[in-house]
Amino acid sequence: MTEEIVKSALSKVMYPGFTKDIVTFGFVNSIAIDGTNVSFTVEITSSAPEVAQQITDEATGALKTAGATTVKCNVKAPQMPKESSSQGRNIAPQVKNFLMVSSGKGGVGKSTSSLNIAIALAAQGLKVGLLDADIYGPNIPRMMGVADVKPEVNGNKVLPIKAYGIEMMSMGSLMEEGQALIWRGAMIMKAIEQFLRDIVWSELDILVIDMPPGTGDAQLSLAQAVPVTAGLTVTTPQSVSLDDSRRSLSMFKKLNIPIAGIIENMSGFIAPDTGVEYDIFGKGTSQPMADEFSTKIIAEIPIEPSVRTGGDEGKPITFVNPTSESAKRFTAAAASIWATIEAINAEGGVDNAGVQPTTPPGVSACSTAAPKAAAPKSEGESCGTGCGCH
Repeated sequence: MTEEIVKSALSKVMYPGFTKDIVTFGFVNSIAIDGTNVSFTVEITSSAPEVAQQITDEATGALKTAGATTVKCNVKAPQMPKESSSQGRNIAPQVKNFLMVSSGKGGVGKSTSSLNIAIALAAQGLKVGLLDADIYGPNIPRMMGVADVKPEVNGNKVLPIKAYGIEMMSMGSLMEEGQALIWRGAMIMKAIEQFLRDIVWSELDILVIDMPPGTGDAQLSLAQAVPVTAGLTVTTPQSVSLDDSRRSLSMFKKLNIPIAGIIENMSGFIAPDTGVEYDIFGKGTSQPMADEFSTKIIAEIPIEPSVRTGGDEGKPITFVNPTSESAKRFTAAAASIWATIEAINAEGGVDNAGVQPTTPPGVSACSTAAPKAAAPKSEGESCGTGCGCH
């Protein structure tokens, strides 16, 4: 037996739920060979015992087929995720944690970041869902290569679409391609609640929610519908983007949503021919903003042509090219986000009771003053409300 033979045998062992093998993922190390006795370590990202067992069984079988007599497979796995300790209104109780991905303005790569973060979280062994709540610009189906796939309807419930190891639902999967959606705020608020309540999400460890740009009805509706465990802001290095990103971070504060960090997208450019990185739009300019809101930059994602082509072709870079620089940074960002969420839950979780509506049903929230006593009306006089009684 040689190390080359061992790696060749282990390259036939696919990581559960993915189409890449454990060698390509870089999980195999510490290979030791003594004649036909082989030992090695596999450092996996999943905490599920069944994943470790499947890898052990398949690796042992592959090596014995290749000529090994005894095989010792040492699997190193992270701890099992802890239960959420969040409280308050939750219309999707089967979901343990919610990550709101927001941006102050459009065009900063929020959807790209949401998708790749979701896939990177799934690679850690978590059960992940991705909700494309960007009602007016639902791009996630195309980025996942499922633009032509319609979800299965079961009664009055809709099953999420599954691809790349995650569950996904988007308005883009429910409407015809290119169809304009002209909705008022109240309809958007209702749609987001239906996405949470009427989609048959599994028992998810985390639901990543790609929000519309801005800080409006959609964000408030989500915060009132479920206890959002953490918020993530995506920005670019330019001042015009940072100005709006501050509003996004301020929104998290006002809605009592812990901040998981900032992703600075388009942070530098990696030349595809040389691999050299250039700071064409600036880099690291988000740091003063991070300091202002007591958070951190968890990733500086460069402009890399393969990110764009992957999005257009439905091949997310974190899945199809996990060794690329952008994929590595998305993976590191996902690890940081999950560590933040576990810390939040360990400290008691979140509670959205403080952002619930306080006005009675049917009463406008704009009417904050006490109603004035009506003056007595003479017989036959109009009530003055415009109801048409006289």
